[in-house]
Amino acid sequence: MSAPHRIVIAGGGTAGWIATCLMAHHWRDKPVSITLVESADIATVGVGEGSTPTLKRFFSDLNIAESDWMPACNATYKVNIRFKGWSPQNGPDSYSHPFISQPDAFTERPFHVNCHNRRLGLDVNVTPEQFLLNGWLAGAGKAPVAPTSFPFRIEYGYHFDSALLGRYLKRHAVSLGVNHIEGKIDDVITSLSGHITSLKLQSGEIVDGDFFIDCTGFRSLLLQQTLDIRFNPFSENLFNDRAAVLATPAQARLPVETTSTALSNGWAWSIPLSSRTGNGYVFSSAHLSDDKAEAELRRHLSVQDNEGDVRFLSMRVGQVEKHWHKNCLALGLAQGFIEPLEATALHLVQLSVEFFIEDYEQGNFSPALQDKFNKDVTERFSGVRDYIVAHYKLNTRDDSAYWRENRNNMALSESLLQLLDVWYRKGDFPAEIQRQNIQSHFGITSWHCLLAGYGIFPPLAKQQPGRGDLYKDNDTEAFFKGCLLNFPDHSAYLKDVANSFPAVKSSLY
Repeated sequence: MSAPHRIVIAGGGTAGWIATCLMAHHWRDKPVSITLVESADIATVGVGEGSTPTLKRFFSDLNIAESDWMPACNATYKVNIRFKGWSPQNGPDSYSHPFISQPDAFTERPFHVNCHNRRLGLDVNVTPEQFLLNGWLAGAGKAPVAPTSFPFRIEYGYHFDSALLGRYLKRHAVSLGVNHIEGKIDDVITSLSGHITSLKLQSGEIVDGDFFIDCTGFRSLLLQQTLDIRFNPFSENLFNDRAAVLATPAQARLPVETTSTALSNGWAWSIPLSSRTGNGYVFSSAHLSDDKAEAELRRHLSVQDNEGDVRFLSMRVGQVEKHWHKNCLALGLAQGFIEPLEATALHLVQLSVEFFIEDYEQGNFSPALQDKFNKDVTERFSGVRDYIVAHYKLNTRDDSAYWRENRNNMALSESLLQLLDVWYRKGDFPAEIQRQNIQSHFGITSWHCLLAGYGIFPPLAKQQPGRGDLYKDNDTEAFFKGCLLNFPDHSAYLKDVANSFPAVKSSLY
């Protein structure tokens, strides 16, 4: 490139600033200029979020220490998601979906084998969290950090205040040389070919660019409104379109997991931050009114009507037909959204940005690999959707029409139908996941956590061999109890980190 390649990002929020930081960092030695335009008048949706381990890689790639950003964003560690009340007729009241860490290489296959044997009728242990280190860390309330004498990679995510994180990333992006403009977009100007050429602000300022990133939220001002790219909803198999949000005080002992509790017409999240607990009720407006949702959420949290304000959010669940079209890429809510059950929103944003950086650069900053990119990102969205849909399809609740309609819903993808068919027919489930090549969405162990956690098994055989339980045979409990000795208490560790860096937090205000 003979002249600087001008990338303009429309909209801030967590998605916009993640994209800005990654591009500015990766292209710091190339003739690329990055400008982000945002308006203080447009509020972001963030309500206090949880992440997958992908975000851990984000901070590592940017060389940002946890001791720097976590206290600034009231962040806590997250190693697990606990699901309560989703399958009351099949098994325990709750089950866990832990993130997979390196020590699990010793126990993942025994977990898979035990699940297969349980599908054949054997009475063996198939409790997901007992086979995975992060399940034990969650149960013991341990932070997922260990001394160098425990030389294994531990994967984990975070809980954080999304508004504070956006503010933090803004400061970091500006330090990387990003141009930040505050202003409201009044018009999107296109050429005769339909490519975007500039953004016109209400102030009259014109922001020219060569490539544009749409981070304008559900309204998708650039990709959907200006370039007329169609949005494909997932409403036929994901019914939820509303969320009621209510914060409560921080917990005295901070959990290291997100909790998802099934309610009458959806589910409630609990996200523990160091400053407060984020709570919300994700529900279907076709099955429940806002007033009844608020009342049920307050009952669930034991919060009185005069305690705290509940706000409501609308969700547009689905994805755009093309994530990258002409010279515009949509990210975050502008590209699509899959309800927050497995905290995949920022995961999909980050993957999309990483894919784009690789494909755009490999294509010499041209649309040469646009079709490949769209195929890859669309497949990721579809794979995440199928895993989320399975949570609803396999539920065993019978307390409302909502849950029965989810269970009876047959609007399933061919991929999901084949997975469930192999599981129920007692076939080789890991081989089916590999055959479909969908390990990059949710892997073999994640699917086993879901299906075993829901108790999707036949009745036990009358004749039991009395052996063959690899959990017992391998003394798995002793292995993980030994591992736990290397990890500190979560709440105490966070307090030590925050006290060590008091200036970081105050400098953001």
